[in-house]
Amino acid sequence: MILGTVIGNIVSTRKEDSLMGYKLLIVKPLDEYNLGKNIVAIDRVGAGIESLVVVTLGSNAKVGLKKQDMPIDAAIVGIVDE
Repeated sequence: MILGTVIGNIVSTRKEDSLMGYKLLIVKPLDEYNLGKNIVAIDRVGAGIESLVVVTLGSNAKVGLKKQDMPIDAAIVGIVDE
């Protein structure tokens, strides 16, 4: 898991049917993770722009979703309060 800041959202006219109803957000990881790139993550908790969020990566991003065959690599699983 990593921490990052939501910097934008993805607007698409078409997407995979299993992703319908989910927001896709752009997350900029905190500098200490040295990922060097932004992440597109499915929003499972209702995060907004400039929120500090917890993002899980890889196959763990699918845990708790109704369909395990969803095409996702990253999921926002928490919003940091403090």
